[in-house]
Amino acid sequence: MTIRVLIADDQELVRTGFQMILDAQPDMEVVATAANGAEAVEHARRLRPDVCLLDIRMPKLDGLEATRLLAGPGTRDPMRVVIVTTFDLDEYVYGALRAGATGFLLKDSGPTLLIEAIRAAAAGDALVSPSVTVRLLEHLARPRHGGGRPPNEPLTEREFDVVRLVARGRTNQEIAAELFVSLSTVKTHLGSIQAKLGARNRVEVAAWAWESGVVS
Repeated sequence: MTIRVLIADDQELVRTGFQMILDAQPDMEVVATAANGAEAVEHARRLRPDVCLLDIRMPKLDGLEATRLLAGPGTRDPMRVVIVTTFDLDEYVYGALRAGATGFLLKDSGPTLLIEAIRAAAAGDALVSPSVTVRLLEHLARPRHGGGRPPNEPLTEREFDVVRLVARGRTNQEIAAELFVSLSTVKTHLGSIQAKLGARNRVEVAAWAWESGVVS
């Protein structure tokens, strides 16, 4: 199966570089590129790519608003958006995750992580790299006054175990190995956790964990 990707960045050099990397992969195809957020939204709605790779700072419409339009709460058939950013823009990353992004990576992460990020998003896995995920989420989601919102139903001890590992950037396979359970069991726990937290994806589960002080 070919992963169809849209690339949006206001720097032509970045767009060209990303496209060369992705088009060289046997399982990926860049179906469109955009120089601003408005173009990105238009192309995405028309072409329905599997993954939208969006920069934060773009003219006409920034990456946050584009993400909200493509994947935000209330969006019909939300798309999978991966935000590309730098650590200096971490507050924008947090806003993007809240707007519906399914993952993020740093612009200087290199080709390997870029490819990993897109494959992970296409597979429904949001947290790409533990080193990136933990550093950013820990920085962005310090426990706040009052903590995160309470779950709709109490989480079980095993669900808390899964939440902690999700927040530390573990993949489903890694969680299964660490907890000595099957992959299907992990997916069942994640589905229950997301329902209880009202979270749309594992990024929101991780953000809740950091906000609530479940991990520190």
